[in-house]
Order: sequence, then C-alpha cells, then structure tokens
Amino acid sequence: MYAAGKLDEYEAWVRGVTKLDILSMLDLTLGNGGIVKGEKVIQYLIGMAGDAVIEALPIKYTAVAADVFEEKEVWLQSGRLFDAIRASIAIPLFFTPHEVNGRTLVDGGVLNPVPMAATLADETDLTIAVNLMGKPKVEVPEHASSSLIQGDEDLRRDQEEHEQGWAFEQTLKRYLQDFQTTLTERLMPNLGLYDMANRSFDTMQGTIARLKLATYPPDVLIEIERDRCGMLEFDRANEMIPLGYERAAKALKK
Repeated sequence: MYAAGKLDEYEAWVRGVTKLDILSMLDLTLGNGGIVKGEKVIQYLIGMAGDAVIEALPIKYTAVAADVFEEKEVWLQSGRLFDAIRASIAIPLFFTPHEVNGRTLVDGGVLNPVPMAATLADETDLTIAVNLMGKPKVEVPEHASSSLIQGDEDLRRDQEEHEQGWAFEQTLKRYLQDFQTTLTERLMPNLGLYDMANRSFDTMQGTIARLKLATYPPDVLIEIERDRCGMLEFDRANEMIPLGYERAAKALKK
C-alpha cells in the first residue's frame, strides 16, 4: 500500500477495523489446500488502491513467495500488484495457494521470512529490515502494586475484547473445530489444526529468520516480538502502529 501511494487510506481503514469486519472478509472454503480463499480481502484492497501493476508503482516493489512444487523462493517484480500480494500472504493451511504464471505459490516466509537477498541488486543507500519473528515478549512488573493495577486493567480489557469479539471467535472456532474433527482428529487429538499450524509456522519462521539475517545483515534491523499480535488481529492497529513507530525510531537512533 505504501509503494502504491495509498498508505494513508489504508491506515485510516485499518484503524477502524473490528473483529466482525475481519470475519466478513473471510471467505471460508473446505478445499484447495486452505480454509480461506482470500478473494474478499484482495478485492477490498483493490477497491482502495486500484488494480495496480508493479512496474508502474512510484516505489520499486518485490513480493516474495514460495513455489511449493519447485521448492524455490520466487520474487514477484512485475505484473498485477495484488496477484503478487495474494501469493505472498498464502500462509499454509490458512489461505489457499495462489497461482501466478502457472506456478502454485504460498507465503514466502516458508523459505525466507526476512528476504534481504531481494534487495542486493538495488543501488540503495540504506536497507531497513523488519523482523516480525522476534523473541516472545516477557514483562516483569516493577513492583507488586503496579502489577496488581496492571492486572486489573488487563482483566477489564480482556473482558471488553471478549464481548466485542464473541461472534468472530465463536464462528471461527466452530469452523476450525469441525475442520479438525473431519480431517485430523486421529492424528493430532490434543492440538487444534489451526493452533498446531500456527505454532509450527512461527517456530520455523523464527529459526529461518535468524539464519537469513546472519547471512544477509541489513543496515538497520527493527524487531517485533512474535507474540505481540496474532495473525488475524487487524483490530489492534491502534496499538501496533505506535509500537512500530517507537521501534523504528529506536533502531534508527542506533
């Protein structure tokens, strides 16, 4: 959205998103390698940014995907922008794979969560990487009284979020429970399919990210703890955007 010159419009939208809005954009399916087709959200973004072509963007852009049959990293640097984006967000088992130029593609994070190599051919003055697979967040209260106050506040906030997102949570959980029962109950009786896939994907991405960053270190690295925000928690934008600014400022200051 930034490369297309539509970041302000996107930010205004995402700051107002609710859990029910997210639910309305999940076009669920039982086949084709995933549980969400992703067509609704892509059409919404096209409506916001236009059906842009990568070569015509004012800022150079590369989306990174993975070819599941060739087992190769794929750099998408031409063609329809939202074809490239759809392929690069196809998280295995969640979004269905996306076909581009005859290749079946999934999220590039399968092979490379922080794809620095894609920038090496560019004549850039500064390379900034954002790693969303940082170590999990651990908070230690300064003293008992502040811990108690924070606990009360967390309890109140959790209650509000529960009430606001009840419909979303219940609908998605029911669907995933049915999905698990029909396909994986005998294989994984103690872990839901989505939970297992999400944990496995995070573990894999965290390990790969560390290796890739050691091989291709950026000039500036911004790290966000991987448990700061869930994959579907777009309704937390008002919390996450300031965190991004804060971490970026701190990293650039170094």
